[in-house]
Amino acid sequence: MDSGIDMNTTTQTEIEANTELAIGTSALNLWYGDFQALYDINLAIKQGVVTSMIGPSGCGKSTFLRSVNRINERLGYVIINGSIDVFGNNIYDPEVELVQVRKQVGMVFQRPNPLPTSIRENILFGHKLHNRDKKYSRDDEDEIVEESLQQVLLWDKVKDHLKRKATELSLEEQQKLCIARLLPVKPRILLMDEPCSALDPKGTAAVEELIWELRGKYSILIVTHNMAQARRASEECIFMLMGKVIEHTDTADMFVTPQHQETADYIEGRYG
Repeated sequence: MDSGIDMNTTTQTEIEANTELAIGTSALNLWYGDFQALYDINLAIKQGVVTSMIGPSGCGKSTFLRSVNRINERLGYVIINGSIDVFGNNIYDPEVELVQVRKQVGMVFQRPNPLPTSIRENILFGHKLHNRDKKYSRDDEDEIVEESLQQVLLWDKVKDHLKRKATELSLEEQQKLCIARLLPVKPRILLMDEPCSALDPKGTAAVEELIWELRGKYSILIVTHNMAQARRASEECIFMLMGKVIEHTDTADMFVTPQHQETADYIEGRYG
């Protein structure tokens, strides 16, 4: 196994030529030690679209997400080859700085993880981290906070309580805040790893509404075990099984006329 990035030249050229792609992968393979978790993943994920990723537990969905955000590389026993392009740039190229990847690709996790500080300071955390050499006035920061909270449909609820501890919010509000915390850095892609798994039905509906509101402004890739959620909240859908991509198509087409028997079996609940 090669621990470097083995570029597929033809596919790579095609990916770079397609300016409508947010994420493009070519012959992507990943191992956790001796266990291979991803097999020859070739995906073309469009800009400005909500794409869901479904499949049974352990099929590689979250591994793929963490690879796009370069979280997996923190584990010393992970081996990756192939390529992952974000807007035409290979994020595993030695010249690419990790901090620049993280600015472009924001990550939302299963359970909300707000900082134990105020709502306002949560919003400004990433902004201050990435702009240490710049000075912003209080008015500038206030504008950043308001704009971010407006985008996640949270401003009206918390505008008079910005000094309140973020951990005192409801789980739904915390998850919205975690999304809002990413926005001042101006990411182009939002990765969401089962963002509603800790929420009740009302909270789930609210976050799904938010995802729909953000489409177009951001390219969103959401991992979900909830097939009804995938149908409601995404425009395209990827089905994975045992580390491989089985099908990638319009969400409506996948759930009505799947092209592969494995997809049909999963959607109909025969396994998973």
